[in-house]
Amino acid sequence: MPVATPLDADQRAAAWRRIAQEDLDVLVVGGGVTGAGVALDAATRGLKVALVEQRDFASGTSSRSSKLFHGGVRYLEQLNFSLVREALQERELMLTRIAPHLVKPVSFLYPLSHPVWERPYVTAGLTLYDTMGGARSVPRTKQLTKGGVRRIAPGLKPSAHHGGLMYHDAQCDDARHTLTVVRTAAAYGATVLNSAKVTGLLHAGERVVGAKVLDVETGDEAEVRASVVINCTGVWTDDIQTMAGGRGRFHVRASKGVHLVVARDRINSETGLILRTESSVLFCIPWNTHWIIGTTDTDWNLSRAHPSATAADIDYLLDQINGVLLTPLTREDIQGVYAGLRPLLAGESEETSQLSREHAVARPQPGLISIAGGKYTTYRVMAADAVDAAREDLSAGVPDSVTEHIPLVGAEGYQALVNQLDTLSRRHDLPPWRITHLLDRYGSLAVDLFSLIDQDRSLATPLPGAEEYLTVEVVHAARNEATIHLHDLLTRRTRISIETTDRGVEAAQSAGRILARELGWDDDRTRSEIDHYLRRVQAEIDSQQMTEDERADAERTEATDIRTLAKG
Repeated sequence: MPVATPLDADQRAAAWRRIAQEDLDVLVVGGGVTGAGVALDAATRGLKVALVEQRDFASGTSSRSSKLFHGGVRYLEQLNFSLVREALQERELMLTRIAPHLVKPVSFLYPLSHPVWERPYVTAGLTLYDTMGGARSVPRTKQLTKGGVRRIAPGLKPSAHHGGLMYHDAQCDDARHTLTVVRTAAAYGATVLNSAKVTGLLHAGERVVGAKVLDVETGDEAEVRASVVINCTGVWTDDIQTMAGGRGRFHVRASKGVHLVVARDRINSETGLILRTESSVLFCIPWNTHWIIGTTDTDWNLSRAHPSATAADIDYLLDQINGVLLTPLTREDIQGVYAGLRPLLAGESEETSQLSREHAVARPQPGLISIAGGKYTTYRVMAADAVDAAREDLSAGVPDSVTEHIPLVGAEGYQALVNQLDTLSRRHDLPPWRITHLLDRYGSLAVDLFSLIDQDRSLATPLPGAEEYLTVEVVHAARNEATIHLHDLLTRRTRISIETTDRGVEAAQSAGRILARELGWDDDRTRSEIDHYLRRVQAEIDSQQMTEDERADAERTEATDIRTLAKG
């Protein structure tokens, strides 16, 4: 396994020199999970590859999902068996080989609302779900009586169910997983850059031969030459296709999905919940010391960088979950709200919930590949398909994909460290739950954090305002994880922005000072970073008081993106 090299300022400077001076086989545009997966797939086939992202890795959809690796129970009802089978196979790969440190089993209760016909119907579906993915490392579906449901989920209204079924899927921190895919790609030789925006494509006649790339932090520009450009920009897919001068072979529509985050003690249940709604399903997902409740599914045509949750979105989710809870949730129970955009392939239906979750790959013109659609769970398959399609623009002899055999950095040795939990706890003078927290976020790379703590005991101090995290995690993020702004740290390297009652306001002060030390910020830069984060929080809170998308979007965009302020 190659070494996970630090993504720091020196690496970034070297990466800029490299993309400006060297010809690439593949330039990947878009640093979400699909783009990260493409960079890893191409690098492990022996190709010279660079990945550029205009904002931060996972700053779009890939940090705002439901955080599940799942087959998609609802797609069974749509008879989309191939999608479910493929996703379940990927779920198993992640749990057992590729990312066992990041992807974990999670149970869900499916309450039955009808006393007679529903149990055999749902049992048939979940039995199929249990078997169609092949090998499995999660428990099979379990039947529950009304009393059985009451024992594991006493917070549900007795009138809201006639017993139920419990099945298992898997979950992960999507932003941390995406970053780990990026770091794995870098470990295999890929050049990776955030704050690197494609401003135009280079042509030789009708062929795309590279791109113009802007360093959003400094204003520097580079012409990057590549045999093929792979467009992995999600809801920005059509923009890149237009930039190429063509119409593209498919189009992407954005569907907004809103999630609420509440404290774990607000819902009395030992398991997650999946509830049928009029148009889709609603998940209540265990998330460490919290629950994630989502999601909505509505068309979105406004700011794609910062989609806004409205008061109507929040009320809808509260109404849905409160329909089954003995003790209703209120707005005061909400600790975090986030909204993401699904890049759906445009279809005939006007309902976004009916648009395709399949992915599509196209070569709209020589030298350009576009990939869009799909699910987070199937990112690895999407990546392999994209690089396969790029073969037409590459020299002969490109090997087949090998990523199903490639563990992400931190996976190797993870289980051995889990088995040494008590020893690690004594050796580093940290409670077992702290050790588990670090292992489940960094895998075997946690030994680097343990080493930092052993050298400087102050790094074992809980971060003020976000005590579930340690100071060492901020230091590690600055030194190893391509952290450029405070916003990167609080929203993606950690999830402090949605896990604390003040949405990270207090933590911004302490984390800002640590980053200033590590990244060499002066007082003005430090104040600017903290002030920007506080404005962002307030703009989000204000937008969530609006009842309409247009008004919410106007409030949210009042807080300018830190990366538009950084240049110069």
